[in-house]
Amino acid sequence: MYKKSRLSNGLRVITHEMPRMQSVALGIWIKAGGRHEKKENKGIAHFLEHLIFKGSRKYSCRKIKESIEGVGGSLNGFTSEELTCYLAKLPAKYLDLGLDVLSDMVANPLLAPQEIDKEKTVIIEEIKMYKDLPQSHVYELLDELLWPAQSLGMPISGTAESVSKVNRQSMGFFKNKYYNAVDIVVSVAGVVGHDHLAKKAENFFSGLKKAKPNAFVKAKEAQDKPQLKILVKDTEQTHLVLGFHSLKREHPLKYALGLLHIILGANMSSRLFNELREKRGLAYEIGTQVKRFQDTGAFIVHAGIDNRKVKEAIGLILKELLRIKDNLVTDDEFRRAKDFYLGQLMLALEDTLDHMLWIGESTASLDRTYSPEEVIAEINKVGPQDIRQAARKIFRQQNLNLAAIGPLKDREAEIHKQLKLG
Repeated sequence: MYKKSRLSNGLRVITHEMPRMQSVALGIWIKAGGRHEKKENKGIAHFLEHLIFKGSRKYSCRKIKESIEGVGGSLNGFTSEELTCYLAKLPAKYLDLGLDVLSDMVANPLLAPQEIDKEKTVIIEEIKMYKDLPQSHVYELLDELLWPAQSLGMPISGTAESVSKVNRQSMGFFKNKYYNAVDIVVSVAGVVGHDHLAKKAENFFSGLKKAKPNAFVKAKEAQDKPQLKILVKDTEQTHLVLGFHSLKREHPLKYALGLLHIILGANMSSRLFNELREKRGLAYEIGTQVKRFQDTGAFIVHAGIDNRKVKEAIGLILKELLRIKDNLVTDDEFRRAKDFYLGQLMLALEDTLDHMLWIGESTASLDRTYSPEEVIAEINKVGPQDIRQAARKIFRQQNLNLAAIGPLKDREAEIHKQLKLG
Protein backbone atom coordinates (compact mmCIF):
# COMPACT_ATOMS: atom_id res chain seq x y z
CA MET A 1 0.00 0.00 0.00
CA TYR A 2 2.74 2.46 0.93
CA LYS A 3 5.88 2.90 -1.15
CA LYS A 4 9.10 4.07 0.46
CA SER A 5 12.51 5.12 -0.80
CA ARG A 6 15.67 6.34 0.85
CA LEU A 7 17.61 8.76 -1.33
CA SER A 8 21.38 8.84 -1.73
CA ASN A 9 21.75 11.54 0.94
CA GLY A 10 19.55 9.66 3.45
CA LEU A 11 16.32 11.60 2.94
CA ARG A 12 13.21 9.38 3.02
CA VAL A 13 10.22 9.51 0.68
CA ILE A 14 6.90 7.77 1.38
CA THR A 15 3.80 7.86 -0.81
CA HIS A 16 0.27 6.53 -0.86
CA GLU A 17 -1.44 6.40 -4.23
CA MET A 18 -5.12 7.41 -4.07
CA PRO A 19 -6.03 7.39 -7.80
CA ARG A 20 -9.68 8.33 -7.41
CA MET A 21 -8.92 11.61 -5.65
CA GLN A 22 -8.64 14.99 -7.32
CA SER A 23 -6.13 16.34 -4.81
CA VAL A 24 -2.69 15.61 -3.53
CA ALA A 25 -1.30 16.40 -0.08
CA LEU A 26 2.39 16.94 0.46
CA GLY A 27 4.36 17.21 3.68
CA ILE A 28 8.01 17.82 4.44
CA TRP A 29 8.83 16.61 7.94
CA ILE A 30 11.93 17.48 9.92
CA LYS A 31 12.91 15.66 13.09
CA ALA A 32 13.35 18.90 15.00
CA GLY A 33 11.05 20.45 17.57
CA GLY A 34 10.76 21.74 21.09
CA ARG A 35 12.67 18.78 22.54
CA HIS A 36 15.78 19.66 20.56
CA GLU A 37 16.17 23.01 22.30
CA LYS A 38 17.69 24.28 25.52
CA LYS A 39 16.37 26.92 27.88
CA GLU A 40 18.54 29.58 26.24
CA ASN A 41 17.15 29.07 22.74
CA LYS A 42 13.67 27.80 23.67
CA GLY A 43 11.22 28.45 20.84
CA ILE A 44 13.81 28.55 18.05
CA ALA A 45 12.30 25.57 16.15
CA HIS A 46 8.90 27.30 16.12
CA PHE A 47 10.57 30.62 15.21
CA LEU A 48 12.40 28.96 12.31
CA GLU A 49 9.13 27.48 11.06
CA HIS A 50 7.70 31.01 10.88
CA LEU A 51 10.81 32.34 9.10
CA ILE A 52 10.82 29.66 6.43
CA PHE A 53 7.57 31.12 5.05
CA LYS A 54 9.24 34.54 4.69
CA GLY A 55 11.19 33.76 1.53
CA SER A 56 13.65 31.35 -0.08
CA ARG A 57 16.24 31.49 -2.83
CA LYS A 58 13.63 31.01 -5.59
CA TYR A 59 10.46 32.32 -3.97
CA SER A 60 9.70 35.55 -2.16
CA CYS A 61 7.31 35.51 0.81
CA ARG A 62 4.49 36.71 -1.44
CA LYS A 63 5.37 34.27 -4.21
CA ILE A 64 5.31 31.30 -1.82
CA LYS A 65 1.70 32.01 -0.92
CA GLU A 66 0.59 33.01 -4.42
CA SER A 67 2.15 29.93 -6.03
CA ILE A 68 0.12 27.53 -3.90
CA GLU A 69 -3.06 29.53 -3.32
CA GLY A 70 -3.06 30.73 -6.93
CA VAL A 71 -3.82 27.20 -8.14
CA GLY A 72 -6.49 26.56 -5.50
CA GLY A 73 -4.21 25.01 -2.90
CA SER A 74 -3.58 25.64 0.79
CA LEU A 75 -0.31 25.96 2.65
CA ASN A 76 0.56 25.56 6.31
CA GLY A 77 3.15 24.47 8.85
CA PHE A 78 3.40 23.43 12.48
CA THR A 79 5.95 22.69 15.16
CA SER A 80 5.50 20.03 17.83
CA GLU A 81 7.75 18.70 20.58
CA GLU A 82 9.56 16.28 18.26
CA LEU A 83 8.77 17.35 14.68
CA THR A 84 8.32 20.30 12.34
CA CYS A 85 6.14 19.93 9.26
CA TYR A 86 5.54 22.09 6.18
CA LEU A 87 2.51 21.01 4.18
CA ALA A 88 0.36 21.80 1.20
CA LYS A 89 -2.81 20.40 -0.32
CA LEU A 90 -3.49 21.23 -3.94
CA PRO A 91 -5.02 19.92 -7.17
CA ALA A 92 -3.11 16.78 -8.19
CA LYS A 93 -1.68 18.20 -11.40
CA TYR A 94 0.26 20.80 -9.39
CA LEU A 95 2.22 18.33 -7.24
CA ASP A 96 5.55 19.23 -8.85
CA LEU A 97 4.91 22.91 -8.18
CA GLY A 98 4.07 22.18 -4.54
CA LEU A 99 7.22 20.13 -4.08
CA ASP A 100 9.34 22.81 -5.73
CA VAL A 101 7.97 25.54 -3.42
CA LEU A 102 8.15 23.55 -0.17
CA SER A 103 11.56 22.05 -0.87
CA ASP A 104 13.09 25.44 -1.66
CA MET A 105 11.57 26.88 1.50
CA VAL A 106 13.11 24.10 3.60
CA ALA A 107 16.45 23.75 1.84
CA ASN A 108 17.17 27.37 0.92
CA PRO A 109 15.44 29.83 3.30
CA LEU A 110 16.73 33.39 3.24
CA LEU A 111 16.45 33.99 7.00
CA ALA A 112 16.68 37.72 6.33
CA PRO A 113 17.68 39.73 9.44
CA GLN A 114 14.86 42.24 8.93
CA GLU A 115 12.32 39.41 8.77
CA ILE A 116 13.76 37.92 11.97
CA ASP A 117 13.29 41.23 13.74
CA LYS A 118 9.71 41.63 12.50
CA GLU A 119 8.70 38.04 13.30
CA LYS A 120 10.26 38.28 16.75
CA THR A 121 7.65 40.88 17.65
CA VAL A 122 4.86 38.75 16.19
CA ILE A 123 5.89 35.66 18.17
CA ILE A 124 6.27 37.57 21.43
CA GLU A 125 2.71 38.87 20.92
CA GLU A 126 1.61 35.27 20.24
CA ILE A 127 3.17 34.19 23.54
CA LYS A 128 1.34 37.00 25.36
CA MET A 129 -1.94 36.01 23.69
CA TYR A 130 -1.74 32.41 24.90
CA LYS A 131 -0.91 33.55 28.43
CA ASP A 132 -4.11 35.63 28.33
CA LEU A 133 -6.13 32.52 27.41
CA PRO A 134 -6.48 30.41 30.58
CA GLN A 135 -7.72 27.38 28.60
CA SER A 136 -4.34 27.41 26.79
CA HIS A 137 -2.03 28.70 29.53
CA VAL A 138 -3.13 25.98 31.97
CA TYR A 139 -1.45 23.35 29.78
CA GLU A 140 1.88 25.15 30.18
CA LEU A 141 1.46 24.98 33.95
CA LEU A 142 0.81 21.24 33.72
CA ASP A 143 3.86 20.64 31.51
CA GLU A 144 6.03 22.37 34.11
CA LEU A 145 4.76 19.91 36.71
CA LEU A 146 5.22 16.85 34.50
CA TRP A 147 8.72 17.69 33.23
CA PRO A 148 10.29 20.37 35.45
CA ALA A 149 13.42 22.10 34.13
CA GLN A 150 13.28 20.06 30.90
CA SER A 151 12.54 21.01 27.31
CA LEU A 152 9.25 19.07 27.41
CA GLY A 153 8.16 21.20 30.35
CA MET A 154 8.67 24.48 28.48
CA PRO A 155 6.30 26.02 25.89
CA ILE A 156 7.05 25.25 22.23
CA SER A 157 6.83 28.94 21.35
CA GLY A 158 9.41 29.77 24.00
CA THR A 159 9.41 32.78 26.29
CA ALA A 160 9.66 36.47 25.50
CA GLU A 161 13.19 36.36 26.91
CA SER A 162 14.42 33.36 24.88
CA VAL A 163 12.79 34.54 21.64
CA SER A 164 14.33 38.00 22.06
CA LYS A 165 17.80 36.43 21.97
CA VAL A 166 17.35 34.72 18.62
CA ASN A 167 19.39 36.19 15.75
CA ARG A 168 20.36 35.13 12.25
CA GLN A 169 23.49 33.34 13.47
CA SER A 170 21.67 31.18 16.03
CA MET A 171 18.83 30.54 13.58
CA GLY A 172 21.26 29.46 10.86
CA PHE A 173 23.13 27.19 13.26
CA PHE A 174 19.92 25.45 14.34
CA LYS A 175 18.75 25.06 10.75
CA ASN A 176 22.07 23.61 9.55
CA LYS A 177 22.25 21.17 12.45
CA TYR A 178 18.70 19.82 12.39
CA TYR A 179 17.52 20.26 8.81
CA ASN A 180 19.83 17.56 7.49
CA ALA A 181 18.76 15.00 4.89
CA VAL A 182 18.72 11.94 7.14
CA ASP A 183 16.22 13.65 9.47
CA ILE A 184 13.83 14.73 6.67
CA VAL A 185 10.84 12.82 5.33
CA VAL A 186 8.76 13.76 2.28
CA SER A 187 5.27 12.24 2.48
CA VAL A 188 2.59 12.44 -0.21
CA ALA A 189 -0.93 11.04 -0.46
CA GLY A 190 -3.24 11.37 -3.44
CA VAL A 191 -2.63 11.17 -7.17
CA VAL A 192 1.11 10.55 -7.12
CA GLY A 193 3.64 8.36 -8.90
CA HIS A 194 6.23 7.23 -6.37
CA ASP A 195 9.22 6.91 -8.70
CA HIS A 196 8.52 10.30 -10.27
CA LEU A 197 8.26 11.94 -6.85
CA ALA A 198 11.44 10.29 -5.55
CA LYS A 199 13.36 11.48 -8.60
CA LYS A 200 12.08 15.02 -8.16
CA ALA A 201 12.93 14.97 -4.45
CA GLU A 202 16.45 13.77 -5.27
CA ASN A 203 16.91 16.81 -7.50
CA PHE A 204 15.30 19.35 -5.17
CA PHE A 205 17.20 18.21 -2.06
CA SER A 206 20.54 17.40 -3.70
CA GLY A 207 22.18 20.28 -1.82
CA LEU A 208 21.51 18.71 1.58
CA LYS A 209 24.41 16.62 2.81
CA LYS A 210 24.23 13.32 4.61
CA ALA A 211 24.84 13.59 8.36
CA LYS A 212 24.26 11.63 11.54
CA PRO A 213 20.71 11.64 12.92
CA ASN A 214 20.05 14.21 15.63
CA ALA A 215 18.80 13.25 19.08
CA PHE A 216 17.29 14.89 22.16
CA VAL A 217 17.80 14.44 25.89
CA LYS A 218 15.52 11.75 27.28
CA ALA A 219 12.78 12.79 29.68
CA LYS A 220 13.35 12.46 33.42
CA GLU A 221 10.42 11.42 35.56
CA ALA A 222 11.16 11.15 39.27
CA GLN A 223 7.79 12.11 40.74
CA ASP A 224 6.87 10.42 44.02
CA LYS A 225 3.81 12.38 45.22
CA PRO A 226 0.86 14.37 43.81
CA GLN A 227 1.66 17.89 42.63
CA LEU A 228 -0.55 20.96 42.37
CA LYS A 229 -0.06 24.32 40.67
CA ILE A 230 -2.73 27.03 40.90
CA LEU A 231 -2.70 30.40 39.16
CA VAL A 232 -5.20 32.67 40.88
CA LYS A 233 -7.06 34.70 38.26
CA ASP A 234 -10.46 36.37 38.11
CA THR A 235 -12.01 34.17 35.41
CA GLU A 236 -15.66 33.31 34.70
CA GLN A 237 -14.89 29.60 35.09
CA THR A 238 -12.02 27.53 36.46
CA HIS A 239 -9.82 25.86 33.85
CA LEU A 240 -8.11 22.74 35.10
CA VAL A 241 -6.00 19.96 33.65
CA LEU A 242 -5.22 16.74 35.46
CA GLY A 243 -2.14 15.00 34.06
CA PHE A 244 -0.29 11.72 34.51
CA HIS A 245 2.96 10.45 33.07
CA SER A 246 1.87 7.93 30.48
CA LEU A 247 3.12 5.49 27.84
CA LYS A 248 5.69 6.16 25.14
CA ARG A 249 4.66 6.14 21.49
CA GLU A 250 5.54 2.49 20.80
CA HIS A 251 4.50 0.94 24.11
CA PRO A 252 2.87 -2.52 23.84
CA LEU A 253 -0.29 -1.10 25.46
CA LYS A 254 -0.60 1.82 23.03
CA TYR A 255 -3.87 0.61 21.49
CA ALA A 256 -5.34 -0.16 24.90
CA LEU A 257 -4.41 3.40 25.86
CA GLY A 258 -6.27 4.71 22.82
CA LEU A 259 -9.41 2.83 23.88
CA LEU A 260 -9.01 4.03 27.47
CA HIS A 261 -8.95 7.61 26.15
CA ILE A 262 -12.12 7.04 24.10
CA ILE A 263 -14.05 5.48 26.99
CA LEU A 264 -13.07 8.19 29.46
CA GLY A 265 -13.24 11.40 27.48
CA ALA A 266 -12.78 11.40 23.68
CA ASN A 267 -16.40 12.03 22.69
CA MET A 268 -19.90 12.86 23.93
CA SER A 269 -20.56 9.21 24.80
CA SER A 270 -17.60 9.13 27.20
CA ARG A 271 -17.84 8.57 30.94
CA LEU A 272 -16.50 11.97 31.98
CA PHE A 273 -18.73 13.88 29.55
CA ASN A 274 -21.75 11.94 30.75
CA GLU A 275 -21.02 12.25 34.48
CA LEU A 276 -19.86 15.88 34.68
CA ARG A 277 -21.79 17.58 31.90
CA GLU A 278 -24.88 15.54 31.09
CA LYS A 279 -25.84 14.34 34.55
CA ARG A 280 -24.69 17.25 36.72
CA GLY A 281 -24.06 20.26 34.49
CA LEU A 282 -20.73 21.01 36.18
CA ALA A 283 -18.77 21.68 32.98
CA TYR A 284 -19.36 22.87 29.45
CA GLU A 285 -16.04 21.47 28.26
CA ILE A 286 -14.73 18.14 29.59
CA GLY A 287 -12.57 15.51 27.92
CA THR A 288 -9.27 13.67 27.75
CA GLN A 289 -6.14 13.93 25.67
CA VAL A 290 -3.18 11.61 25.07
CA LYS A 291 0.33 12.89 24.34
CA ARG A 292 2.76 10.39 22.83
CA PHE A 293 6.50 10.90 22.56
CA GLN A 294 9.46 8.67 21.73
CA ASP A 295 10.33 7.90 25.35
CA THR A 296 7.37 9.08 27.42
CA GLY A 297 3.82 10.40 27.24
CA ALA A 298 1.01 12.04 29.17
CA PHE A 299 -2.66 11.30 29.82
CA ILE A 300 -4.62 14.49 30.44
CA VAL A 301 -8.13 15.27 31.66
CA HIS A 302 -9.14 18.84 30.75
CA ALA A 303 -12.20 20.76 31.89
CA GLY A 304 -13.79 24.17 32.22
CA ILE A 305 -15.64 24.10 35.54
CA ASP A 306 -18.23 26.26 37.29
CA ASN A 307 -16.18 28.22 39.87
CA ARG A 308 -18.52 27.09 42.65
CA LYS A 309 -18.21 23.40 41.76
CA VAL A 310 -14.45 22.85 41.46
CA LYS A 311 -14.16 20.56 44.48
CA GLU A 312 -17.12 18.45 43.36
CA ALA A 313 -15.78 18.20 39.81
CA ILE A 314 -12.29 17.11 40.86
CA GLY A 315 -13.82 14.48 43.12
CA LEU A 316 -15.95 13.09 40.29
CA ILE A 317 -13.03 13.01 37.85
CA LEU A 318 -10.86 11.08 40.31
CA LYS A 319 -13.76 8.73 41.04
CA GLU A 320 -14.06 7.85 37.34
CA LEU A 321 -10.32 7.26 37.02
CA LEU A 322 -10.40 4.98 40.05
CA ARG A 323 -13.43 3.11 38.70
CA ILE A 324 -11.83 2.31 35.35
CA LYS A 325 -8.62 1.33 37.15
CA ASP A 326 -10.43 -1.10 39.49
CA ASN A 327 -13.10 -2.56 37.21
CA LEU A 328 -13.27 -3.97 33.71
CA VAL A 329 -15.18 -1.84 31.21
CA THR A 330 -18.56 -3.20 30.10
CA ASP A 331 -18.89 -5.24 26.92
CA ASP A 332 -21.09 -2.57 25.36
CA GLU A 333 -18.76 0.38 25.91
CA PHE A 334 -15.77 -1.77 24.93
CA ARG A 335 -17.42 -2.57 21.59
CA ARG A 336 -18.43 1.07 21.05
CA ALA A 337 -14.89 2.28 21.83
CA LYS A 338 -13.38 -0.12 19.29
CA ASP A 339 -15.90 0.87 16.63
CA PHE A 340 -15.28 4.56 17.32
CA TYR A 341 -11.50 4.11 17.11
CA LEU A 342 -11.63 2.26 13.81
CA GLY A 343 -14.44 4.36 12.37
CA GLN A 344 -12.59 7.61 13.04
CA LEU A 345 -9.44 6.14 11.51
CA MET A 346 -11.21 5.04 8.34
CA LEU A 347 -12.99 8.39 7.94
CA ALA A 348 -9.73 10.31 8.37
CA LEU A 349 -7.81 8.16 5.90
CA GLU A 350 -10.33 8.93 3.15
CA ASP A 351 -8.82 12.44 3.04
CA THR A 352 -5.50 13.00 1.27
CA LEU A 353 -4.28 15.50 3.87
CA ASP A 354 -5.06 13.28 6.87
CA HIS A 355 -3.51 10.27 5.13
CA MET A 356 -0.36 12.26 4.37
CA LEU A 357 -0.12 13.28 8.03
CA TRP A 358 -0.67 9.64 9.11
CA ILE A 359 2.18 8.20 7.04
CA GLY A 360 4.48 11.19 7.43
CA GLU A 361 4.38 11.43 11.21
CA SER A 362 4.99 7.73 11.81
CA THR A 363 7.81 7.57 9.25
CA ALA A 364 9.51 10.66 10.68
CA SER A 365 9.04 9.55 14.29
CA LEU A 366 9.47 5.78 14.11
CA ASP A 367 10.92 5.10 10.66
CA ARG A 368 7.99 2.77 10.06
CA THR A 369 4.43 3.06 8.85
CA TYR A 370 1.38 1.12 9.96
CA SER A 371 -1.24 0.19 7.41
CA PRO A 372 -4.92 0.44 8.41
CA GLU A 373 -5.08 -3.36 8.22
CA GLU A 374 -2.28 -3.67 10.77
CA VAL A 375 -4.04 -1.28 13.13
CA ILE A 376 -7.35 -3.14 12.80
CA ALA A 377 -5.59 -6.42 13.60
CA GLU A 378 -3.89 -4.92 16.67
CA ILE A 379 -7.09 -3.28 17.94
CA ASN A 380 -8.89 -6.60 17.64
CA LYS A 381 -6.29 -8.20 19.91
CA VAL A 382 -7.04 -5.75 22.75
CA GLY A 383 -9.33 -6.94 25.54
CA PRO A 384 -10.99 -5.18 28.51
CA GLN A 385 -8.20 -6.46 30.77
CA ASP A 386 -5.62 -4.56 28.64
CA ILE A 387 -7.53 -1.33 29.19
CA ARG A 388 -7.53 -1.92 32.93
CA GLN A 389 -3.81 -2.73 32.82
CA ALA A 390 -3.10 0.56 31.05
CA ALA A 391 -5.25 2.44 33.58
CA ARG A 392 -3.43 0.81 36.50
CA LYS A 393 -0.07 1.70 34.98
CA ILE A 394 -1.01 5.35 34.52
CA PHE A 395 -3.51 6.34 37.21
CA ARG A 396 -1.35 6.16 40.32
CA GLN A 397 -1.48 8.68 43.14
CA GLN A 398 2.25 9.46 43.06
CA ASN A 399 1.86 10.09 39.32
CA LEU A 400 -0.90 12.71 39.68
CA ASN A 401 -0.53 16.37 38.67
CA LEU A 402 -3.16 19.10 38.69
CA ALA A 403 -2.87 22.59 37.23
CA ALA A 404 -5.70 25.11 37.50
CA ILE A 405 -6.41 28.74 36.64
CA GLY A 406 -9.31 30.52 38.27
CA PRO A 407 -10.53 32.48 41.33
CA LEU A 408 -9.10 29.90 43.73
CA LYS A 409 -7.40 32.12 46.30
CA ASP A 410 -6.65 30.31 49.59
CA ARG A 411 -7.99 27.00 48.23
CA GLU A 412 -4.68 25.27 47.49
CA ALA A 413 -4.59 23.20 50.71
CA GLU A 414 -8.21 22.13 50.28
CA ILE A 415 -7.67 21.00 46.69
CA HIS A 416 -4.36 19.30 47.46
CA LYS A 417 -6.11 17.09 50.03
CA GLN A 418 -8.40 15.82 47.28
CA LEU A 419 -5.58 14.44 45.13
CA LYS A 420 -6.05 10.81 46.11
CA LEU A 421 -6.55 7.74 43.94
CA GLY A 422 -7.57 4.90 46.19
